[in-house]
Amino acid sequence: MRLVNRAEVSLFPQRRERWCRLGVVFRFPSLAAIFFIASYAQFAGATATFDEVKEAHKPSDALLLDRHGELLHRLRTDATVRRGSWVELANISPALRTALVLSEDKRFYEHSGVDWHAVSAAAWANLWNHRTRGASTVTMQLAGLLDDDLRRGRAGRTVLQKLGQTVSAQWLERSWRKDEILEAYLNLVPFRGELVGIDALSHTLFGKSAHGLDAREAAVAAALVRAPNAAPGQVAQRACAVLASLQTRNVDRRPDCEALEMFTAAVLQQHDYAPSEGIAPHVARQLARNARSQTLRTTLYAPLQRFAVQALQQQLRELSGRHVEDGALVVLDNATGQVLAWVGSSGDLSNAADVDGVTALRQPGSTLKPFLYAQAIAERRVTAASLIEDSGTQLQTTAGLYIPQNYDHQFKGWVSVRTALGASLNVPAVRALVMVSPESFHQQLVRLGLPLKESGDYFGYSLALGSADVPLLNLTNAYRAIANAGRFSPVSLITGNRPAWRPVLDARAAFIVGDILSDPLARARTFGTDSVLATRFWTAVKTGTSKDMRDNWAIGWSQRYTVGVWVGNASGAPMWDVSGTTGAAPIWAAVMNYLHATQRSSAPVPPAGVVQLPVLFSGTEAGRREWFLKGTQQPTFAIDSGATHAYSSGAATGNSLKAARITSPVAGTIIALDPDIPPHRQRLSFSAEGSNLRWLIDGKPFAQGSSAQWFPWPGRHVVQITDQRGKLQDEVRLEVRGAALRQR
Repeated sequence: MRLVNRAEVSLFPQRRERWCRLGVVFRFPSLAAIFFIASYAQFAGATATFDEVKEAHKPSDALLLDRHGELLHRLRTDATVRRGSWVELANISPALRTALVLSEDKRFYEHSGVDWHAVSAAAWANLWNHRTRGASTVTMQLAGLLDDDLRRGRAGRTVLQKLGQTVSAQWLERSWRKDEILEAYLNLVPFRGELVGIDALSHTLFGKSAHGLDAREAAVAAALVRAPNAAPGQVAQRACAVLASLQTRNVDRRPDCEALEMFTAAVLQQHDYAPSEGIAPHVARQLARNARSQTLRTTLYAPLQRFAVQALQQQLRELSGRHVEDGALVVLDNATGQVLAWVGSSGDLSNAADVDGVTALRQPGSTLKPFLYAQAIAERRVTAASLIEDSGTQLQTTAGLYIPQNYDHQFKGWVSVRTALGASLNVPAVRALVMVSPESFHQQLVRLGLPLKESGDYFGYSLALGSADVPLLNLTNAYRAIANAGRFSPVSLITGNRPAWRPVLDARAAFIVGDILSDPLARARTFGTDSVLATRFWTAVKTGTSKDMRDNWAIGWSQRYTVGVWVGNASGAPMWDVSGTTGAAPIWAAVMNYLHATQRSSAPVPPAGVVQLPVLFSGTEAGRREWFLKGTQQPTFAIDSGATHAYSSGAATGNSLKAARITSPVAGTIIALDPDIPPHRQRLSFSAEGSNLRWLIDGKPFAQGSSAQWFPWPGRHVVQITDQRGKLQDEVRLEVRGAALRQR
């Protein structure tokens, strides 16, 4: 471009305005202009490198990958723009690269950032009111994309912006290679609407990756660079010219502009592709919240995740007539705690697909019983062979009488602990909780990672039957603790995390409970000998159903994996005739069979401190070999005709293993003192089951026998009973209110 002098300007005063729009200098540069150019030159020297620009590129979608790098899910995280992944130049269609250069910058590979031939041509055409393409090169356009101060406004770029763009383009040419400039441009240039970059364009408009674009698609893409939001007819006209330039060597193949116009109109209707697609939406949303990268590598295993989704949906379709539409599933690696599959919902089958059933709070039903019996065995209150009565009972609570029922509303009489747990009988579980106490069991569940906010006394005896709300993920991980000999560690969705172990259950009790849950004969009274819970390889499993059939569970483990399944309705609506073996259990079995299609699963090795010996039962169950904590074993179990409990030699004394217990008041009782009654007339009655008992209040003895009277004093108190040797048998906590007593 040449500079005109004042004489020439005076000859063409009417064209002065057009020259000004082109940024032509009419006088010697002022100090301000010199300072501006120097500032831009300094800025250009500080421009980011190609690698820095590439690294800073952030797609609008988060990509969730499995442990081997396979794509699991794509999640839209930026609603303001649609920007795909960075695509290397080698993976961009050669047709598109050629079309773009021909359309936007024919001398791209010849100039050093500014095409002075194009600048002269544009200036001359503008002087004579001729329409022509602009003189902005690909490199100059890239400079405008990299610097917000150089971006084109609604009225076009100012003279200062054009000067800065020129300086920046020349710096880019000196610092970057041509292929880097073209690659960055194709990844950063806006195409149409919210679409930025070739990856978003190719997937949205053409439904394919950038490397697969043909000549016709490349022509449309190149045309959109020039006029991103033009009408389809204008885009097609421009695309036809680009396509013609691509086919100049083949005279016989001139473009069919009419067909191209129809094609352009069709593809421009594709405004967007799904904001989220894949098979792990809940995991993607969870990890994307705090992620620093848009590429999220997880512990999930894509083939297993796909199978788990299919198995869950297939079972729910079969249950469609029973008013159940939601489900969730999680698979954990026993050794590491890594999540191998996470299915948060039934997807299209659900009216609440966004609700994550893996983390939602639901009532666990009978799935808490294994932890209860493990605690009772560890405390030597029962053994796996101890007999517990399954009969109607009423327990006094602060809310009234608690009357537990079995699932089938029938009672089995005297049964062993093995049968009570395997057959999931409710009344024996409540009796076991009476021995352990709700508060102590609550503390055990918290140690296992269950997020219970209320106290054990809040739930009372119903805690044995799963009245607390827990998430599937935490409950499944608690079962994993049993699989790991009573050791607990948090789960992980990110590879590389090492498990931090801590003991939460007695390893011997965990082994015995696992042995019971793997025994088909133990569950035969409720589930039969050939239920869906029986597998060809070693597994231990427990089902559960909450009140009114609102939740159905199947959770169990093999040598290597722990699988948890929940089915129900996210709305909390009850299901119709769905039990443990017809709801969640078929899904659990399908996933377990998939996991062990080629892998073996062996029973755990007995830990130190357990013994196995033959036992006989008097008129209750068939004899068998049974596991015991060392020191609690005995060969015979029979009903004491003169008592209401079963004999067991758990402490090698011949006494009943059923511990004495306080029957009144119940834990959590609140006593209100009446200030109008003389203090010496107010007494609280205590009663207990057992013999040779001693009563303590806040650690101080005050009475003996199976009953006692106590003058209530305001405050919170601990009531305990011990045997004649001073060994604690039971305790309850209560509160007395009403400090101001009126004397008479």
